Amino acid sequence: MSRSRWTGILALLFVALLGWYLLYTERVINVFRDDAATLTRMFAEVQTGMASQDPLRADEALVNLQRIIVESGVPLVLAGPGDTIQSAVNLPFEADLASPEGQLRVREFTGRLAERNPPVAQTDESFIFYGDPPELQRLRWIPWLQASGLLLTFLIGIVVIRSQRKADEDRAWTAMARELAHQLGTPISSLQGWLELLRLGPDRRPGGLSEEEIAREIAQDLERLERVSRRFELIGRDTELEALALDEVVRSMEGYLRSRIPRLGAGVRLDVEMERSLPPIRGNAVLLVWALENLVKNSLDALAGKGGNITIEAFADDGGHVVLQVADDGPGVDPAVRDRLFDPGVSTKSAGWGVGLSLTRRIVQRIHGGTIELHQTGSEGTVFRIRLPVATPEQS
Repeated sequence: MSRSRWTGILALLFVALLGWYLLYTERVINVFRDDAATLTRMFAEVQTGMASQDPLRADEALVNLQRIIVESGVPLVLAGPGDTIQSAVNLPFEADLASPEGQLRVREFTGRLAERNPPVAQTDESFIFYGDPPELQRLRWIPWLQASGLLLTFLIGIVVIRSQRKADEDRAWTAMARELAHQLGTPISSLQGWLELLRLGPDRRPGGLSEEEIAREIAQDLERLERVSRRFELIGRDTELEALALDEVVRSMEGYLRSRIPRLGAGVRLDVEMERSLPPIRGNAVLLVWALENLVKNSLDALAGKGGNITIEAFADDGGHVVLQVADDGPGVDPAVRDRLFDPGVSTKSAGWGVGLSLTRRIVQRIHGGTIELHQTGSEGTVFRIRLPVATPEQS
């Protein structure tokens, strides 16, 4: 199930719970209003009876007061001497107080009432037992239902998060496998070509290549294979960090790419601008070169067929970090993917696998404790910014 569909389900559950809570709140408010109205009517009858000089009117007020109490729905039981039930109203069952069975059943009911509410003493030997209003009994279940709904939403949220995390991991592994196959494919294809040339006689090789020249090319391809193997080995386990001079890392990456830029991006110019005396950082040179290489290749893809400029800057900020910026003057990043640019499987290229920037974020943030962001993008170009913590004196 897609992320948007799960999000929609959770949103509907949240709206349903919110609506339920609003209805519950309105119900409670109405209960309090009804209670206030009942108390007002009782107060009015009491005042009428007290103010009247007519004994019949006072008796009528008492009758009305009793009627209001009965209409409230509150279970009431008057127990006299010897636990004899003298009167009962609003019982949840029918009972004949004149029969022993009725007396026993109501007496058992008063025991349950006494567990909830202490009885009110009318005289030394008479007590009034009372229960909860019917509305309160219904409302008592609503918080439990709400809690169940919240728990259900929470559990569904956990399932969604775990499912989404597994899907992200699957996409990451798929993209990683494709990237590995891609990076291994080029030198392996090259080795196959050199092997075919070795099988040809010296007089049939193009350009009169000697076996020594072919051996040098094979050595370069093997070095590329070793570098790819080393990178993926480091990305898959805990990596030991050491104090590094960042300018050496940048220069290493620059030297590697400059020889390939004419082939990777015709008409592209690479400039490197670094502050002098940059403070050391703690990192792994192999992985940092890989991260920078991914950003530069991303810029090369943006400039493909058009040419342009790529600028790498390195400087120290005031917050104890060294900042690396990779900028190009290409068309910018598609707005549709900007928010998900570093997610596995998201690519700015129609034929891309969406692993380069995801790997770069992992290298910078998880392994080196830094940050990476799409600092700027638009028609004037794109700027990626990496911030890496400076090594402490103890780490240097």
